[in-house]
Amino acid sequence: MAILEQLPAKVEALAGQISQLRDEMHVEFSAVRNEITAGDERVITGLREKIRAGDERVITTLREEIRAGDERVVTTLREEIRAGDESVITTLRDEIRAGDEQVMTQARVLYEDLKESLVLIHESLPPRRRPGRRNR
Repeated sequence: MAILEQLPAKVEALAGQISQLRDEMHVEFSAVRNEITAGDERVITGLREKIRAGDERVITTLREEIRAGDERVVTTLREEIRAGDESVITTLRDEIRAGDEQVMTQARVLYEDLKESLVLIHESLPPRRRPGRRNR
């Protein structure tokens, strides 16, 4: 019976220990939560820094590649424009020369026609007296 008499005291002591355990666990869980939150913040901050650094490397790399590509495009376009210019210049020179030859041919024909017309006009006019000379 002595054991039964000690039972309420033991239950009360056990209840106190459970309450103390509950308080300690509450404090410890709060501490664990705080550590997890701090750890999460450190991880997030670290990841952000790494992402920013990676972004900067990607941006730098892309800029360099774009600049190199732009230079290649500009060089290619300049070469193609020069080649096109040379082709246009050659074509225009040839066309101008051909046009000049046609104009000169037409001018020669017109000149010859003019000479023939002047000869015909001269032949159809009566003889002219020359000034300063008298007929004797």
